[in-house]
Amino acid sequence: MKDYADLSTLNDKKLRTLRNNLNNRLESFRSGNVKNLPPSHMLYGLDEGGCLELQKRVAEELKKRAKAF
Repeated sequence: MKDYADLSTLNDKKLRTLRNNLNNRLESFRSGNVKNLPPSHMLYGLDEGGCLELQKRVAEELKKRAKAF
């Protein structure tokens, strides 16, 4: 599992990619169409609760960056 303890180290593109992957993964959990992710996937090892928590943190980081401009 990747370490997302400090989201400020990710560039904007990587952060948006992470947000999109989280949204897609959470939709998979909601629809019941959950597939096993390969170990190389950025969300490997995260369950639904972990994805929700990370999604909140990513949204906060994106808002913080938007306010900086």
